[in-house]
Amino acid sequence: MSELLLARLQFGSTTIFHFLFVPLSIGLVFLVAVMETLYVVKGDDVYKRMAKFWGHLFLINFAVGVVTGIIQEFQFGMNWSEYSRFVGDVFGAPLAIEALLAFFMESTFIGLWIFGWDRLSKKLHLMCIWLVSLGTLMSALWILAANSFMQEPVGFVIRNGRAEMNDFFALLTNPQLFVEFPHVIFGAFATGAFFIGGVSAYKILRNQEVGFFKKSFNIAMIVAFISGMGVAFSGHAQAKHLMESQPMKMAASEALWEDSGDSSSMDGIRIG
Repeated sequence: MSELLLARLQFGSTTIFHFLFVPLSIGLVFLVAVMETLYVVKGDDVYKRMAKFWGHLFLINFAVGVVTGIIQEFQFGMNWSEYSRFVGDVFGAPLAIEALLAFFMESTFIGLWIFGWDRLSKKLHLMCIWLVSLGTLMSALWILAANSFMQEPVGFVIRNGRAEMNDFFALLTNPQLFVEFPHVIFGAFATGAFFIGGVSAYKILRNQEVGFFKKSFNIAMIVAFISGMGVAFSGHAQAKHLMESQPMKMAASEALWEDSGDSSSMDGIRIG
């Protein structure tokens, strides 16, 4: 087995494992924030219990996501050192901002949320969990800005044999980011909603705290329906963009292997 294949297997397994927990965390914290909002608005303690119960599961997923994410970032340098050397000045900037801004924001307000139930006012405590949710969205934005650069490079020049950033604003206005970000976020919301819906359905079938889990299930299914529609429409928009920016990638994803000659779109590509 070659070193290249080993590197790919190592990085791929880490990435797959990491990306199971990240979208789940984004979706869970949003739903926890919704539940706590209902508690503050309605004053019903069952919503407080729901926020605490699902909040504990969010914290576990968040911790696993952080640990695997740190490993993944180290692997950029260890497994793909030449790639990191070539595009590090561009690719590394959004990753650094994500760690210094979004992750620190999440960590700070998670701590306040965990230990602030009996120390902060209801509204201030609610603000903490919404800021955590906002932090996860900002974290996704900066990570996807880096990913969008890999898909559709913008805002750089080649100088001294390396890619150097010359337009930071171009990274944030990358057309790929505009179609990629909403698709990922709606997918994350759907993942969290179906996770809560699945656990709640299991508990209801076993006749365990039926009232508690029915409320959780109802909230989850509303979010699942809305986010599911968002996934469909944002995914369609992203696919249309990829047909123009990466036609070969879209052709491969559709198992269209033979090109009849038109390389500018998928119109001339047929199934082999």
